[in-house]
Amino acid sequence: MARSRRRFLAAIGLTLPILWLRLRGSAAGSGNGPPFEALDLDDQTWWEILTAAQYHVLRREGTEAPFSSPLDKEYGEGTYVCAGCFLPLFSSAHKYDSGTGWPSFWQPISPVHVGTRRDYWPYYPSIEYHCARCGGHQGHIFNDGPQPTGRRWCNNGLALEFIPVGTALPTLRGQV
Repeated sequence: MARSRRRFLAAIGLTLPILWLRLRGSAAGSGNGPPFEALDLDDQTWWEILTAAQYHVLRREGTEAPFSSPLDKEYGEGTYVCAGCFLPLFSSAHKYDSGTGWPSFWQPISPVHVGTRRDYWPYYPSIEYHCARCGGHQGHIFNDGPQPTGRRWCNNGLALEFIPVGTALPTLRGQV
């Protein structure tokens, strides 16, 4: 009995990744992918484009000190774009004061603009998110935000640039 149970679990363990890859492949081929091209720059180029502090946060998954970013208290109307590639990530309409010292939002502009993965920050499981276009580390998601989502997208201010309403959004950074 135990032997057949192990075989069954092993078969499922081998089958699920294959099924996942097939489903992912068919979705990607159906034209439902992101509406932008990924930005893939080498490490040296990122070092030349970003400030040292931005590089630490975006490319090395660092975290800025709380209450150090002027974007934490920025409440003008506008759009927050990735500081690495300029992809729009958040709207000021979704920003709120979480009291944590980092810019916080209750949802991104679009779910396809961010990618997530399990992380252990600082020592407990959490969800890290990054820019889906350039892979730049943005922050972490917590389940203590306001309604309607109940989520707090806690962002490093160094990873964002604020573009006020009435100012044209920057052109997406291209391949170098």
